[in-house]
Amino acid sequence: MNEITDAEFKRIRNYIREHYGINMSDEKKSLIYSRLRTTLINRGFTDFTQYFDFLINGKSEEAITDFVNRVTTNHTFFMRETDHFDYFRDTLLPQLEASKASEKEIRLWCAGCSSGEEPNTLQMILLDHFRGKSWNTEILATDISSQILDKAVHSVYPDDKVATLPDAWLKKYFRKFDENSSAVVDSVKQNITYRKFNLMEPKYPFKKKMHVIFCRNVMIYFSNESRNEVVQRFYDSLDSGGYLFIGHSESLTHTNTNFKYVIPAVYKKE
Repeated sequence: MNEITDAEFKRIRNYIREHYGINMSDEKKSLIYSRLRTTLINRGFTDFTQYFDFLINGKSEEAITDFVNRVTTNHTFFMRETDHFDYFRDTLLPQLEASKASEKEIRLWCAGCSSGEEPNTLQMILLDHFRGKSWNTEILATDISSQILDKAVHSVYPDDKVATLPDAWLKKYFRKFDENSSAVVDSVKQNITYRKFNLMEPKYPFKKKMHVIFCRNVMIYFSNESRNEVVQRFYDSLDSGGYLFIGHSESLTHTNTNFKYVIPAVYKKE
């Protein structure tokens, strides 16, 4: 099979940026080749031009799904950027409980949820906080990759990946799955809804406004234009007084937004 040419890489890179908001530098050329090479061989293509022509003709949803699964990056772990979870638990949840006392409902969105560590962590915090109280806590967890969403739905993790969690959580919210892994229990998973979703969709189809959005270490891969568009959609999707959490490696400093800075990587819609 032929190596990917500069022109072929440019076509694929432009397609990824236009449809998924992901900005890829020239240094990613070898990465794209290595991730898609097997697909081209299995489908009988001799070069990337044939493959891309096939991809954009729109006749194979399965081919698009496979393409997205291969070119997107999914990396996360439990308690990543711990101070966010501490702030959510100690400061934000008491505020929401007071302000939403009449509704007794809290809606969260984990955008770019990867393999489920983030929404599961948030749900465990919610269960601890509202134990014995009649509150409805809903978490929507979305990702562009159907492959990683399947892992999130099952929520089975190697034991060494959950070892850093509090012992109380390991006893209450996990069960042994096999000799080397543990699974999140159903009481945690039942209030998390997983959906495939592209943040570059022009409209976000939510019937109700969100109270909190976590989108951490996702927009770092976006172009400036895409980042501005997504941040505005997040703003529009939040209830008044809602919060947006982004990654510590990200910032809204150069983004045209009405969000107000709260603490590092946390913003509020006022």
